[in-house]
Amino acid sequence: MKKILYIFLILSSSFANAQDRRIPLDTSVVTINESIINGQKVSYKATTGMQPVWDAHGEIIASLYYTYYQRTDVKNYQERPIIMSFNGGPGSASVWMHIAYTGPKVLNIDDEGYPVQPYGVKDNPNSILDIADIVYINPVNTGYSRPVVKEGEKVDRSKFFGVNADVNYLASWLNTFITRYNRWQSPKYIIGESYGGTRVMGLAAELQNRQWMYLNGVIMVSPADYQVLRTGSALESAINLPYFTAAAWYHKRLSEELQSKDLLDILPLSEEYAINHLIPAMAKGGFISDTERNAVAEKIAYFSGIKKEVILQHNLDLPKSYFWKELLRDTDGFTVGRLDSRYRGLDKRVAGEKPDYNSELTSWLHSFTPAINYYIREHLNFKTDVKYHVFGPVSPWDQRNNNVREGLRKAMAQNPYLKVLIQSGYYDGATTYFNAKYTMWQVDPSGRMKDRFEFKGYRSGHMMYLRSEDLKKANDDLRTFIRNSSTNGKSAKY
Repeated sequence: MKKILYIFLILSSSFANAQDRRIPLDTSVVTINESIINGQKVSYKATTGMQPVWDAHGEIIASLYYTYYQRTDVKNYQERPIIMSFNGGPGSASVWMHIAYTGPKVLNIDDEGYPVQPYGVKDNPNSILDIADIVYINPVNTGYSRPVVKEGEKVDRSKFFGVNADVNYLASWLNTFITRYNRWQSPKYIIGESYGGTRVMGLAAELQNRQWMYLNGVIMVSPADYQVLRTGSALESAINLPYFTAAAWYHKRLSEELQSKDLLDILPLSEEYAINHLIPAMAKGGFISDTERNAVAEKIAYFSGIKKEVILQHNLDLPKSYFWKELLRDTDGFTVGRLDSRYRGLDKRVAGEKPDYNSELTSWLHSFTPAINYYIREHLNFKTDVKYHVFGPVSPWDQRNNNVREGLRKAMAQNPYLKVLIQSGYYDGATTYFNAKYTMWQVDPSGRMKDRFEFKGYRSGHMMYLRSEDLKKANDDLRTFIRNSSTNGKSAKY
């Protein structure tokens, strides 16, 4: 639909001039729109702009770029949910879910997620804007969000770039946002993709215990759990096996016994072997017997499509990067993608231990980068010469004192309303679906809250919503989760 510029409001213009590529610290643009979503006409207002981050002394230390979609044909906003959306990285803008998953516009791509020209966006008939308002937030150094420092000073990285600093300032920012837009009475949800899974686990506790903001739901999309990832442990290696099975099945590299069955029929077999047999075997390290070592290697080969001798050469610990290079090496010589192993890549040499590049990510950037720059400028009417950081400079990232799992558990224990949904693609080799299940199992060791967790899997990768069929399914799953986590007037008590 054609959109009309409704208002341009600059609250602070001291940094805006013709010479400096700077955005005012507190500014917004509003457009009025309508679309057909989930079979009904939805009128909505899009507000995009900058909102400051203040420190404990009331000084502005950063300004974050956001886009807020609010349905306008609603009588009672007290009962209408609001969803606060983050991507991951760390260092990634909110572009991915914004214009490919939950928002009112989606990329111009084919049904499997591959780029097509002309670049751009189109209406998203599956958006959850029909039942919930959404704000997409870009953390510091992503999108147009930037730190603010006085002349001659350097950025204090400890305020932004780490697990705990990140959730601390973002929680404070959300408090301001909810206050400004008068949404304290609304049911509230946070959704995070990839590292955003770590972020929203931490935010659940920070919002509740420091901002006194209680949530109805936490949604993790392809969550990254760094209490498992990159630890180099036997556990991390073993729980990769079901992902290997999924990717091998997709590329038809399994034995006929497995290949002839549906994916969802064979994944439970691989999961069972990983949990009950592979983890104990790998825990023995170099002291495993030769007989058991050979039996385990044969079974890994059976479930992964990788030759037994290759498994043995890696001491049963097959790196994912080697899997991406090896799976198709002796057939067509292509590599498979990291974030979505349906994608194939072409290396300089068939030989080697890992792919030259991430075939899926280059494909996605092909679509997303021109689309988001075009959309913000031409549809949302936010114009600036500042560079939009799809990925921004945030390294090194402080991973110390990562207790976000415990934070989520405590938030759930203290808030009987709070429920959790996890969504993962079976072909995601970066944050695998079985790793996501494992994280879900570990949040509450008592098992007394397990009925408040839900897992949904999809036949795609890290960004499952890029596949047209899963875009609809995943959004419908979000709608169901939001409805099921509605309180319906029930008291918050055990």
